[in-house]
Amino acid sequence: MRSERLKKLALLLVIVMTALGVVACDNDEGPAEEAGESVDNAMDEAGDTMEEAGEDIQDAAEEAQN
Repeated sequence: MRSERLKKLALLLVIVMTALGVVACDNDEGPAEEAGESVDNAMDEAGDTMEEAGEDIQDAAEEAQN
């Protein structure tokens, strides 16, 4: 009987700790997360610019052949 009570108590403790952990988490981004997003955005923009430059070079090469 006592071990069954301890199991229930342990389960209750796990549930409470999990709930507190979830509540304690917030969605505020720290400086590292913001820096990472800035790097991601810069890389996306650089990739787009390179892609456009590649298309321009390809168009110029096709015009030069004609």
